[in-house]
Amino acid sequence: MKAGVKSATIAAAAMLSITLVPVLMLLFVRGHIVPEQKNPINRALIWIYRPMIEAVLRARGLTILAALLVLGASVWPASRLGSEFMPALNEGTLLYMPTTLPGISITKAAELLQVQDRIIKGFPEVASVYGKAGRAETSTDPAPTEMFETIINLKPQEEWRPGVTIESLTTEMDKALQFPGVSNAWTMPIKARIDMLATGIRTPIGIKVLGKDLGELDRTAKEIEAVVRKVPGTTSAYAERVIGGYFLDIVPDRDALARYGLLTGNLQDTIAMALGGEAVTTTVEGRERYTVNVRYPRDFRDNPEAIARDVLVSLPGGGAVPLGEIAKAEQTRGPNTIRTENGQLAVYIFVNMQGRDIGGYVADAQKAVADGVKLPGGTYLQWSGQFEYMSRAIAKLKIIVPLTLAIIFLLLYLNFGTLTETLIVMLSLPFALVGGLWLTWALGFNMSVAVAAGFIALAGVAAETGVVMLIYLDHAVREVKAACHAQERPFTKADLNRAIMRGAVERVRPKMMTVAAIMAGLLPIFWSTGTGSEVMQRIAVPMIGGMASSTVLTLIVIPAVYALIKGAGLPEAASAPIEAAATAKP
Repeated sequence: MKAGVKSATIAAAAMLSITLVPVLMLLFVRGHIVPEQKNPINRALIWIYRPMIEAVLRARGLTILAALLVLGASVWPASRLGSEFMPALNEGTLLYMPTTLPGISITKAAELLQVQDRIIKGFPEVASVYGKAGRAETSTDPAPTEMFETIINLKPQEEWRPGVTIESLTTEMDKALQFPGVSNAWTMPIKARIDMLATGIRTPIGIKVLGKDLGELDRTAKEIEAVVRKVPGTTSAYAERVIGGYFLDIVPDRDALARYGLLTGNLQDTIAMALGGEAVTTTVEGRERYTVNVRYPRDFRDNPEAIARDVLVSLPGGGAVPLGEIAKAEQTRGPNTIRTENGQLAVYIFVNMQGRDIGGYVADAQKAVADGVKLPGGTYLQWSGQFEYMSRAIAKLKIIVPLTLAIIFLLLYLNFGTLTETLIVMLSLPFALVGGLWLTWALGFNMSVAVAAGFIALAGVAAETGVVMLIYLDHAVREVKAACHAQERPFTKADLNRAIMRGAVERVRPKMMTVAAIMAGLLPIFWSTGTGSEVMQRIAVPMIGGMASSTVLTLIVIPAVYALIKGAGLPEAASAPIEAAATAKP
């Protein structure tokens, strides 16, 4: 949505620049216009830039070699950038989602929840805490009793202790909430809902174990959990215990039923009424109506022995028989959760990590699992969570980035009409990435979709500044060539250098204005705080660093490359002074 709005805005601005702006210039740009040469800022820029461009033209090859070395050195920060899908968006609220082993009672779950809430409320940054164990009163929340969800509302950051960040606060809380048999997970409420709807994984990284045998999947998931816990950066790893539920099985004895003249349906009706309850009437309280359910007291139904002894089944001829005489009641264990995905049974492993990028962590975890766990036949793994998002984004970027470069190349070729100038700008684009890579690494940002969007935008802006430089250089070269033709002498390398000096130095102001305008728009984004600033900063940082290196590239490297290419085949002979000839009237 944001990309569409931005694209529409840029398209509208481009249309206004070629339709409305010329009309406004005719209306408002009037009177005496101060010459560009009298502008003190412009004169200072020329005074600084002129000796630099003179040195560049004297050592073109050395300048290009230095630029290549700087480009090669950028491989170092690029290799140390981590990878993630998107930076964590600070919602101002934390969601604490611990998980215990199956079988915890409701009383113990409530007690543990109260202890956790009390510990969390003890942090001065916390405004309020609301915890929930198990499912809510809705069929859309099939959470088991062992899964807790605690919403932690935080105070405004101005009221926090000095030096405390959302990351350090989460780490402190995690250390304070270490309980035996409890696996912690930390996220944000909105992010958690989106992640669970999209992938079913509520932690940054999830491992899906898929196969056909639920028992094998359970054993394999536990082995993977043990291996992943040892990977550096892991704060918690929890594999679902699918074979951990307790069930009451009542198996009819059909021979006994036949002896007593009973049907299986008679037995099932009795079980449904005695254990589950049956509505026998409705009570009216004013305009409200409530059903009245009847079932056996808890002491008669809280264990298989009591059920077999105390639950009575009515006989057709009168009287009753204990349920244990016509059926076998026993407690068994089985799967408490059965997941299916892509036609396969699935068991999820939830992994929480801190202090590492997702791409590097998953690479280490995959290697550890491959070395330490032997998967049974027909069983395979899927790495999900944010890593799944990142994998999809990388696949799309492999299409978007080449397509963007192809569009830039096509537009440049349509603008210049020659392959030489087009390649000069295209070959200069990698140099524009230098500053972006170094600044991204220096700030500790990981490579993400937001950073990639910044680099894509940087490529377009760098191409724009390169086009401005080449247009002025071509214009100056055409003027000097016309002067040489008027003097009836050949165009030499010395003439080319003079033309480059004129085109580069005398037009340094518009090039610096372009860069300054872009930087002025990006710096407020870079310094912004609040919700959403994490994403916007990562879009702005590559462009800010890239604009710095792109400015050096445009003002120094492009003239050197231009002189090297355009000077090939030109004579070395010195030229007569042409400044006056270039401006003299015939």
